[in-house]
Formats: sequence, structure tokens, C-alpha cells
Amino acid sequence: MKTLTGSCHCGSVIFEVDVADKLEDPRRCDCSLCRRKGAIMAGVPLDRLRVIQGSDALTLYQWNTHVAKHWFCSRCGIYTHHQRRSNPEEYGFNVGCLDQIDVHSLGEIPMGRGSEMSVVEDS
Repeated sequence: MKTLTGSCHCGSVIFEVDVADKLEDPRRCDCSLCRRKGAIMAGVPLDRLRVIQGSDALTLYQWNTHVAKHWFCSRCGIYTHHQRRSNPEEYGFNVGCLDQIDVHSLGEIPMGRGSEMSVVEDS
């Protein structure tokens, strides 16, 4: 296990994530939100991601079932991480925010099928 550090663009939000020797299941998602943000994500159990600076700068975005929680820096707008709807015991995080990872060296990234999950209309 190793600890990697990530941040938003302006540096207001800094987080640490504990990962195995390589990223676990990096992927993109084709749901309506992820398709628009275009991030490469990987996941870890909740206890393996810690916001160490700037939690007050994070903005929470939720929609649809309000189970997933997506956090963005309120200053620069960068998506840092989210608590997954498909597994609320896990965080997905933006691999592009990690200082130690070159996303261009990851090769082909598989696409998750978030668009196939059931959608509940807000009333």
C-alpha cells in the first residue's frame, strides 16, 4: 500500500489516497455527469481517502437518488472525489488530481456503464 497526494487546480483542496501498488480499476463512466466531466476515476474504500486540507472549499453536488455525493472545489471547479451510488462504502477519485500519476501513461481506460443504472426522476 502507498499513499498518493492529490489536489484541485488552485490547491485549495488537498487529499491523500491509499492505493495498492497500482491503481485499482481506473475507468471512465458514461453516466450523464461523468460523461460531461470526462475524468478518469479509480476507487478505494472510504477509509482510504482523506481530505487533509480545504474541506471548507468543497462543494457537494447530488441529483437523482441523492445517494452519490460528488465533491468539487468551490474556487476552481475541479471534481476531486465522490461517494459512489453503486457502492456507498467506496470513494471514486479523480486520477488527474494525483501528483504522482501521469494519466497519459495509463493506456486505454475502460468505460463503466453508469448510464445503464436505473434513473429515478426527482419530484
